[in-house]
Amino acid sequence: MNFEGVSLARAAPPQVPARWTLDTALKQLDASAGNFRSLSADLERTKVTVVVNDKSTESGQIIVRRDDKMRIEMTKPDPRTILRSGNSLFIYNPKINQVDEYDLKKYKTMVDQYLLLGFGTPGSSLKKNYQVTLQGEELLDNRKVLAFQLIPKSEEARNQISKITMWMDESNWLPVQQNFFESDGDYFIIHYSNIVRNPKLSDNDFKPRWPKGVVKSKPRA
Repeated sequence: MNFEGVSLARAAPPQVPARWTLDTALKQLDASAGNFRSLSADLERTKVTVVVNDKSTESGQIIVRRDDKMRIEMTKPDPRTILRSGNSLFIYNPKINQVDEYDLKKYKTMVDQYLLLGFGTPGSSLKKNYQVTLQGEELLDNRKVLAFQLIPKSEEARNQISKITMWMDESNWLPVQQNFFESDGDYFIIHYSNIVRNPKLSDNDFKPRWPKGVVKSKPRA
């Protein structure tokens, strides 16, 4: 199963302030994860294909609930719905009125590492699954953020995503930006704005409702 991944070239990270060490930052993520329930945000996703020097950007909205539920409504340039509910992943393309359903059981651990990364992820979980480096404190969107570099410990995971850079907002401990580097050298950036922590989200927000006459398929993952 392919997972598309992220990042732009960055300058050398600033020196980490004395008040932040990797240990204290991971402990802060542990504490913050305890009361994370949900998130809503606008997102912009930019995919860069290095070989042909191609860049494409799409935007939309995301909602996440900590019980393995996520919905992304891409609106520009082409509408698309990505719905995660438990072990099922749906991708709906209204242009052809078709929805593809994937069974995530075999890939659940890897899916959780990427699709839910930063959304209430404890520091202990990051330390378990990645080689974690604290790159420093920066300003992004006029917010103080901590930048982490994550290298998957699993060889299987590295075959998909070789490295991740994640910027966590110090005011709410949610990601402002994530850069995913794919094993083939391409990357993608996901940037979040208008982030709301713990909005009230119901089960109805994550139900797979599709238009009448939709074509349903179950491609092999």
